[in-house]
Amino acid sequence: MIRSRQYKLRSCLQPKQILPCLRAMRPILVMLAFSAVAHAQGTMDFSGAQTLMGTFKTFAIYAGAVICFGGLIFAGIRMMSGRFQDAIPGLFGALFGAGVLGWGAGWIDSLTGQSM
Repeated sequence: MIRSRQYKLRSCLQPKQILPCLRAMRPILVMLAFSAVAHAQGTMDFSGAQTLMGTFKTFAIYAGAVICFGGLIFAGIRMMSGRFQDAIPGLFGALFGAGVLGWGAGWIDSLTGQSM
């Protein structure tokens, strides 16, 4: 009886039998690898995201100011030349710049929880 068990164990460990055994154990090996990675994962650090969103907020403030100022200059030049109907797009541009300046920074603040 003991010899038959040893024979079966030896036949399973033959080089020809190792590859089919590994194929059969492949799902278990993949699951063990993923569970080891999942346990090794630490906490996530979002301090870089706060810095990045602060940079976006600064950009929104500066871009809104530049757009608003550019629209006012455009509208002012058109008005001084007497073409009031051509100044209307400049005034809308200034209004758009003011929206970017106010709502853009406020929207980014609401995403990050930062206060001005």
